[in-house]
Amino acid sequence: MLDLTISEGKLGEFPPVTKPHPGFFYEVGEERFRELVNAHYDLIRESDIAFLFPVDDEDFAEAQKHAADFLIQICGGPNYFEQTRGEARMVGRHAPFRIDEHGRRTWLSLYAKLLPELEKEGITPEYIQSFWDYLDTHSKWMVNTPSK
Repeated sequence: MLDLTISEGKLGEFPPVTKPHPGFFYEVGEERFRELVNAHYDLIRESDIAFLFPVDDEDFAEAQKHAADFLIQICGGPNYFEQTRGEARMVGRHAPFRIDEHGRRTWLSLYAKLLPELEKEGITPEYIQSFWDYLDTHSKWMVNTPSK
């Protein structure tokens, strides 16, 4: 049973991050992985954090691709992100955006809606859990604005 609980994050908290089990990418595969990220972005567009993402369709699609490339690389897949964007340095890349704990929680909740589908598709629950745990912890590093 997946535990997709969103842990409490605090501004300035930088907990140690463990990368997802490489079996996650291996079982999901690149095509399905990109579908997952695209579905996440589709949900973002309809959410109250849409303002943090590009409005223009072309720019939005590029952001989707960069997100998928980054997560594929983190999960042990090809280093597409590094090849096209250089070193990840995600805290710096997200610095221009006002990300608070509410935004983090919303972003995570949208993944929490999608990940159970992977289990139904036969992806090992422990691998999905390792991906979730990575997202939950790493997202704390992106919070750079006090919550209202």
